[in-house]
Parts: sequence; C-alpha cells; structure tokens
Amino acid sequence: MMERAKAESHPVPSGNMLTVLVSLCVVFLLFTAFLGAVKRGELFTEQNLLYVALILYGAATVLYLGFGVTGIHRYVQAASLATWLGFLTNTLAVGHRWYIAGHPPFSSIYEMLLSFVWTLAALTIFVERRYHVQVIGTVTMPIATLSVILIQLLPSEVRPLVPALQSTWLHIHVSLAMLAYAACAVSFALAMMFLIQDRLRTETFLAATSAFLLSVYIGIATRFDPSGGLRLIAWDAQGKQEIFFAEKTRLMVVVPELGWFFFLVLAAVLVPLVLYFWATMNRIGSALTWANRAFFVGALLQVVALIAFILRVREGVYPSSQVEGLFATNLSASPFILAGLVGGVFASMLYLLLLWRRSDLERMLPSADTLDVLTYKTIGIGFPLLTLMIAAGAYWANRTWGSYWSWDPKETWALITWLVYAGYLHMRITRGWRGRRAAYFAIIGFAVVLFTFFGVTYLLRGLHAYA
Repeated sequence: MMERAKAESHPVPSGNMLTVLVSLCVVFLLFTAFLGAVKRGELFTEQNLLYVALILYGAATVLYLGFGVTGIHRYVQAASLATWLGFLTNTLAVGHRWYIAGHPPFSSIYEMLLSFVWTLAALTIFVERRYHVQVIGTVTMPIATLSVILIQLLPSEVRPLVPALQSTWLHIHVSLAMLAYAACAVSFALAMMFLIQDRLRTETFLAATSAFLLSVYIGIATRFDPSGGLRLIAWDAQGKQEIFFAEKTRLMVVVPELGWFFFLVLAAVLVPLVLYFWATMNRIGSALTWANRAFFVGALLQVVALIAFILRVREGVYPSSQVEGLFATNLSASPFILAGLVGGVFASMLYLLLLWRRSDLERMLPSADTLDVLTYKTIGIGFPLLTLMIAAGAYWANRTWGSYWSWDPKETWALITWLVYAGYLHMRITRGWRGRRAAYFAIIGFAVVLFTFFGVTYLLRGLHAYA
C-alpha cells in the first residue's frame, strides 16, 4: 500500500512533452515546405523529398538524444517511427533520382551520398530490430542528418554518363561500396557504445571529442584572412557553380570579422584539451571539472558560430582580395565547412549526453560482450563487401582502361581501408583481440572510410574525380 502511494506521488514520466514538441516542429516545417512547393508548382521533386527526409532524420536524432538523456522508452519508439518515415522518403528520393537519370544513383558524389544515407538508415533499422540495440540511432542518425545536409548543398544536376561509367560494373562496384561503408558506420556506432559499456573513462571521451573539434576548427582556420575575415569561395547563383579567378584558381571572397570569431571558437575547444592534459599529468581532479565546464562553454560558442556562419554566408555579397568588386558566396560553395560545424555540434551534444547521463546510458545498452560481438559481426559483413568492391572495381578498370590497378588515390585509400579492417579480423581471429583494442580498430577504420569517401574526392583528385 505504501509502495502504491509512493508510485502515485511520483509518477513515471510519460514522455509526451518532447514527443509533442518534436511532432509540432515536424508538422510546422512540413506544412511550410508544402506551401512553398505548391506556390512554386513543384510538389513531388527530389529536393522536396530530401528536405522531408532531412526533417524526419533530424527529428529522429532529437528523439534518440531525448531517450538517451531521460530513458523514456516512448522517445525511442517515436524516434524509430521517424527513422522509418525518413527511410521511406529517402527511398522515394532514390527512386525519383533513378527514374530521372535513367540509371541507379551511383555516378557522382551527390548520388553516392544519397545511396549511402539510404543504406545507413536501413542498417540502423535492422540492427535496432534484430539485435535490440535501441540507441544505435543516437550515433547513426546524426550521421544521416549531416549527410542529407551535405546532399542539399552538393551539385545535383543530372548529367550524361561519361563513356567510362556506362557499364553495369558501375552499379555493382558502387552498390558494394555503399553497403560496405554503411556497415562500417554501424560498426563505428557499436564500437563507441562498447567503450561506454566497457567503462572507458569519461575524461578519455572528453579528450577524443576535443581533439576532433580541434581538427575541425584548425581546418576552418586555414581560411583565415589577415584582415580578420574568413575566405570563402565565390558562387555563381545562376549557374549554380563556383567562380574561378583563373584556370584552376577559385575566386575567394572575404567575410568580415568571421575569421576572428572562429579563432575564438578554436581557442574555446582547445581549452578543455589543455586542462585534460594538465589534470592527467599533475593528477588534479578539479582541473577535469573545469575542463567539462569549458567544454560546455565551447559547445555554446559552436552553436553561435554555426548560426553566424549560416546567416553571413547564405546570401552574402563580399569583397575579394584578388579582384575589385563584390561577389556572392553561398552555403553550397562551402558544404564541408558547414558539415564540419554541424558535425562538431553533434559530437559536443553526444559528449554532454555521456557526461550527464552515463549511468542511464549504461543501463539502456546491451552488455559490453554483446556489443563487442555485434561490432565483429558487422565488420564481418562489411569486409567481404569491401573485398568484392575492390575486385569489381579492378575488373571494371581492366575492361575500361586496360589495367587492373593504376594506384589512383581512391584505389590506394580503398586498399588502406581494406587493410585496416583486414588487420582487425586477423588480430581477432589469430590473436584473440577483443575489447578495447578491437573497438579502436573499428573507430580508426571508419575514420579512414570517411577520408576515402570525402577527403580523397576533394583533396586528391584522380580517375575517381566524379565521386
């Protein structure tokens, strides 16, 4: 009787509040998008479908994080529903692209990313349903949301396939790649969850997250202009393309004061890392408390930096140091800076979630042994797909160019990716590697996948410049 009275005086949270708020936001965004589409006379288009998918994946991300913070199961049920709806909308976008282009969406970085997000959402649903890892979407849905943001900014024109791509082997090669990369993303999420269950110190997550943020803002700092502004690529709004000052030389504009502000954020994300090393070397526990406080301040500054970047860059017209006059820039001219800023905010949110609700997360997750086995199984699926991808690509290259292997940057990094995961499987099978060492391998492997997918395309151009 006493227990019943206590239960009535302290009712279990129903989880209605966040669900209702997210639902209202989704309905409002969809309704305004619908009105805009009707006004333009463009209702069922690929961009509209992707916008709906972005809203639904974003809603799933918020609800998964809400579940992680509160432990209210209704949130994960709503997040799963949002993931399902986003997946269905994503499927329609893929089908629309396939129909319009006349071939599977595999011929450009835009189309490959579209297929990757679809595969990642499908694997998220599968792992959640099959293995009951309810919070897998806490990691995979931010990746999906970030990817759809990138898709919205990348060139999306349907162009005729060059002769080298007019082959069935393109479909086979890229299908295997997208399946493999999505499996690697899921293994990354599982490995991160394993480290939580294996009681890796929260301070270590602080250092790793701060190091990631530092790399993001150091990359942005390379665009710093001596005047204190930020150098960005000029954008031709009518042609929807970058403006070139000379052959292979992009015209750069300078956004005033934005460079100084990003240096401030860079300093803010560096402080927690410095305090972490200070606390570790001198064994001062209070320094870790200050490191977490500094991290929170840095997270707030990152949100402000993201908002400032969007507002200043979205439709800005700015001077250039190369020629006289004012020139436009656009978010589409800096997709990876925007992706880095959004990714940094997501990473900060996930760390703060771990900091504030670690014990709740540990209760929700499967055991460390289960997560370790699931990571192994996922890589066990991804590795053969990587192997077949490389073999199919080599056979296709021989038929097209008369050589199985040309040491193109994409080929080289695909081989490096294969070697990392081969090392994981070799050490696990022959040396019995399990636990943290195996998890670190999975995390490093996904980092290499990201560089192979994005970094090589934009930094190391070669025969795979189309993707």
